[in-house]
Amino acid sequence: MIQRRLLLVVLTTVAAAIAALLVGFNVILDHTLNSNARSVLRSCAAAQLELVDVTDGTLRLADAPNSAAPDTGAWVMAHGRVLERPRARPAVDAAAIRLAQSSRARYLDLGRYDVRLYARPVFSGGQRVGAVVVPLSVVPYEETRRTAFVSSLIFGGLVLMLVALAARWLLASALRPVARMTRQAATWSERDLDRRFGVGDPRDELTELAATLDGLLDRLAASLRHEQRFSAELSHELRTPLSRVIAETELALRRERTPEEYRETLRQVLRGGEQLNRTIDALLAAARYEVGTTHATADALDVATEAASACAGLVSERSLAFEIAAPARPIRIGVEGDYAERILQPVFENACRYGTSTVNVAIERDGSVVRYSVVDDGPGVEEADLERIFEPGIRGRAANGSGSGLGLSLARRLAESVAGEIEAVADASGGRFVVRLPAG
Repeated sequence: MIQRRLLLVVLTTVAAAIAALLVGFNVILDHTLNSNARSVLRSCAAAQLELVDVTDGTLRLADAPNSAAPDTGAWVMAHGRVLERPRARPAVDAAAIRLAQSSRARYLDLGRYDVRLYARPVFSGGQRVGAVVVPLSVVPYEETRRTAFVSSLIFGGLVLMLVALAARWLLASALRPVARMTRQAATWSERDLDRRFGVGDPRDELTELAATLDGLLDRLAASLRHEQRFSAELSHELRTPLSRVIAETELALRRERTPEEYRETLRQVLRGGEQLNRTIDALLAAARYEVGTTHATADALDVATEAASACAGLVSERSLAFEIAAPARPIRIGVEGDYAERILQPVFENACRYGTSTVNVAIERDGSVVRYSVVDDGPGVEEADLERIFEPGIRGRAANGSGSGLGLSLARRLAESVAGEIEAVADASGGRFVVRLPAG
């Protein structure tokens, strides 16, 4: 578990740091105590030397009032003779006499008796004439050392315990959102497209991660909805022409027909196949644009002309006057020509299907947008149907029974995939649609 591993790392690091500090503290304290003890011994030896007199190479004790003589308890040696000695254990006394034979100042620790000795030789005329040895009980220093060691261990343990509690609380509170997110995610299914972690505005790295994951879920949900919508549109768009092809074929097979009737049936099947082909091409083109392929440009008038030519059969069948007003200057759209034709064609077919005698198309540029205005003299679109007619399978109340109610839905889908839009305008004089595409 990551919380335990992090806690172990924190405690290990803190324990190592505390151990290093405790070792350093006790080493420095030991050095300080040793230095203080030696300083005291040197001071005592210097005081004792004030009480000796060296005359003609002979060391003797100086006369001094008892009140002035410090009670140092020192050994005073002169040419191997002990002039003065304190009360001491025989082993300590023997060690002091041996130490006094040294020709230089020396220290000697008698750990068994908790005593430290300091010998300082006395010279006269370059000749060693004696020595002074002073003792010092190290019991207070040892007590101080032990007390400091135990206290530092207790202090270090308390600090480590406090750090452990604080680190555990901090890690638990910091990772609590992760645990909550994990539990939430474990209960979600593939149908919970609107479920989010919802930790609010990012406050730290973890909440920023949650916000990022929410954004990722939004994109995944949008992608899944897009796929669902694509499947639904594909099903809707293909159902009608397939049904028509199957119906025409079954009708032709029921009985023997004349060659002309067979040719008419084949023409109906061909039209259905062409509609299937256009629908599949349009949906695949939409999918290609929506995944971010490169965009091209095209002439706005040429695109409208090609889209209108695909409606030539319907125009001829209904004896319509289809006119496209050429703009004063060439206008380019920022969309591939074939793709723009697939956007305009359903709108043109809708106008030809519902128009009575005329269909007019005007092209103009408005800033960064190219606007196609498609107007027919048909019954128009009622206010309540302005948005409904763009839903798959929905036709307006003024529909005359023709069409499948799918073309406008697909056209809007294609337009939105290139940052364009299509809208219907309520007009008592006839049908009016506006197609906006990005300018090139």
